Amino acid sequence: MNILVSACLLGVKCRYDGNDNKSDIIIKLISRGYNIIPVCPEQLGGLTTPRKPAEIINGRVINIDNEDVTENFIKGANEVLKLSKLYSVELAILKEKSPSCGFGEIYDGTFNKVLIKGNGICADLLSNNNVKIIGECKIKEHFEL
Repeated sequence: MNILVSACLLGVKCRYDGNDNKSDIIIKLISRGYNIIPVCPEQLGGLTTPRKPAEIINGRVINIDNEDVTENFIKGANEVLKLSKLYSVELAILKEKSPSCGFGEIYDGTFNKVLIKGNGICADLLSNNNVKIIGECKIKEHFEL
């Protein structure tokens, strides 16, 4: 089974602040024979690392300096979708709460760590194209590890 995974969860230092969100649980999936395909929609969309934090406000992705980076997020999401089709991906494990990868809950756009219901740009696109999305905290519910 091919699984798309947010690259930051694999230890790639691609978060907005140049750090990662490494999850040892995902490494276990590799040892169980799953094919992991790392993706960072923000980088695929042309944004640098590090970069200014961004959140979704009224359907647009705006960084903390009030710059609209929506097109970068859309471009990156489309590149991830291409990869999902190329590798016949049916499942993605994505970074929760992210304006790209969050699914079910994202930050509200105030940059105060307030959560609201919603999806990140990439997670939404993948979900609308029949890719099942789970956040990193739900991995144990879906796999016997």
